[in-house]
Amino acid sequence: MTDVQIATKMPSSSEAMDNAIVVTGLKTAFGDHVVHDGLDLEVRRGEILGVVGGSGTGKSVLLKTIIGLNHPQAGAISINGRDQASLTTSEERASRREWGVLFQDGALFSSLTVAQNVQVPLGEHYHLPTDLMDDLARSKITMAGLPLDAACKFPSDLSGGMRKRASLARALALDPHVLFLDEPTAGLDPIGAAAFDALVKDLSKSLGLTVFLVTHDLDTLYRVCDRVAVLGDKRILINAPLSEVVHFDHPWVQEYFGGPRARAAGIE
Repeated sequence: MTDVQIATKMPSSSEAMDNAIVVTGLKTAFGDHVVHDGLDLEVRRGEILGVVGGSGTGKSVLLKTIIGLNHPQAGAISINGRDQASLTTSEERASRREWGVLFQDGALFSSLTVAQNVQVPLGEHYHLPTDLMDDLARSKITMAGLPLDAACKFPSDLSGGMRKRASLARALALDPHVLFLDEPTAGLDPIGAAAFDALVKDLSKSLGLTVFLVTHDLDTLYRVCDRVAVLGDKRILINAPLSEVVHFDHPWVQEYFGGPRARAAGIE
C-alpha cells in the first residue's frame, strides 16, 4: 500500500490568533485501542467546520476530548487561546461558559421541560432570579426556532426535529463563542435537516459563532460548512474547503465524495 500524504500543518503564531480551537499532537486511546495519534487541527474563529470520517475514526471522540469529557494520552488543546490542561478550577469553569454542546440524540433530561432543560447550564454557572431565568429560556427557545409553547413541554412530547432544536436552545443558553454539534441532522427527514442547517448557518453569521460540526450528512457539508476536516488513519487527512477536499487523493475520501449520494448533494 502506498503512503498517503497528510495535508495538514500547524498554524503559525499569527494564524493561531485567528483560531478558536487548536489541537496539537493529540493521542487518544481506550486501553490498547488507539483512536487518534499525532492529530493536529485548527478551527478558525467564526467558521463552520465540518468533521467527517469513516465509522470508528473517532469523530465524536475528538469532540468529547476537545471539550474535556475524554482525557488524551498526549497532545495539547487550546480553546480561545487557553491551554485547557493548564487551567485552574475557576478558569476551567469560566472557559466552559464560552462554548455550548449539542450531543448526539440531543441528550435532553427527560424529566425536565424544554425551558427547564435550557435553564440547566444557567443554574450551573449563575445565580439568577427565577423571572430572569424564564425570560432567558424563552429567548433561547425562540432563537432555536421553536414556538413559545414548547417551553412547557417535555422531550417526549416533541418530534425529533423539535428535540434537536430544544437541545440547540440549551447549547445557546450561556451565549457561547463556540458551538459543538454532534450529528445534529441525524434522524431528521430531508426537509427538517435542511431547515436545521439553515438555522445553524444563520446563527453562526448573526452571533459570530465558531461551529465545530461532526456529521456524515453530505448535504450539510455542502450547504453550511466553510471547511471540512477529514479524519482517517488516526489523524486529520485534510482540512480545507470542500472544493479542495473532494479532489484529495485518499481512497476513503474519493469513495465518500465520489459516490452517487455526493453527486446528488451537488458535490463535484
